[in-house]
Formats: sequence, C-alpha cells, structure tokens
Amino acid sequence: MLFRDLHTRGYRMALLDLRDSALAWDVVQETSEALLRHYAQHPVAELVPLFYSILRNRIRDQQRRFRLEKFLGPWRDQAEGMESDLEGAVDPSAGPEARASGQELGAHIEWALAQLPVRQREAFLLREWEQLSVEETALAMACSPGSVKVHHFRALRKLRSLLADRFEEGL
Repeated sequence: MLFRDLHTRGYRMALLDLRDSALAWDVVQETSEALLRHYAQHPVAELVPLFYSILRNRIRDQQRRFRLEKFLGPWRDQAEGMESDLEGAVDPSAGPEARASGQELGAHIEWALAQLPVRQREAFLLREWEQLSVEETALAMACSPGSVKVHHFRALRKLRSLLADRFEEGL
C-alpha cells in the first residue's frame, strides 16, 4: 500500500519535471528499486523522505542527460512525448461535467506548478501533496528546515498569484 501511493505521487512529481510519462514511470521504478535495495533495513518512517530524496536525484540525473544530449546533438527531441497525464488523474466514476471541470482545473494547476522554480515546486509538492513534515521535507530535499519553509512560502505566494490571475482571465 505504501509503495503504490508513493509510486502514484512520485510519478506525478517526475512527470512535472520530465514531461515524458514513460520516462517518469521508469524513474519512479528505479527509485523504488534503489530504495528497497539500499534502505530496506531502515524504519518505515524514514522510507518516505528517502524515496523522495532518491527520486529528486534521479530526476536531476535525467535532466542532466537531457542537457548533455541537447549539447552533443539532437539525439532526443524533448518535445516528443510531452503530455499531460495529470488530466487523467480525475476520478473516472464522476460524471462527464465533473470530469471536464476537474481536468480543466488540473490543467491550470499543472501549468501553475510548472511556472515555479524547481526547489519551490519540490517544497510545495512534498509539503502539500505528500503531507511530509518540514523535517522530512528537509531530509528529502537535502537542505535545512528553514530553507524548506522559505521555498514553501514562496511557492504558495506564487501559486496564489498565478492561479488568481488565471481565474480572473476567465480560465
């Protein structure tokens, strides 16, 4: 149960940064394997922040590969495979109107999250979506609790502004 929830939420985080659903799933799978291989003996309470710490590092590694490929030549077109799988996260048992509204809202939230700097997005997702404590988030992000608080505050302020502007425009 723990890993199923971590996979789903980790996938959403990876997808926001990598913009490729297959690659995001691969990164999440590699993260889970590394967690089990190296940290299986750790207490369960430590596994969640460790998972996100490993995931963050794997995402950064993949982004470095993207930059290297871009620098060395067009081996991989980053525009290919860009899709918004967060829209598919809407409850399928809801009616068509509710699904359409949820997909529209999901698209706006995804857009706003993509506008955030990486560290602010990480802090927001770990604190708000994953409900990690400040200390767990600091461990996952490899920074101080004070830094987590600053990044989280700035993310909230920017998201409020972006989404308010978007809704004032009539979506």
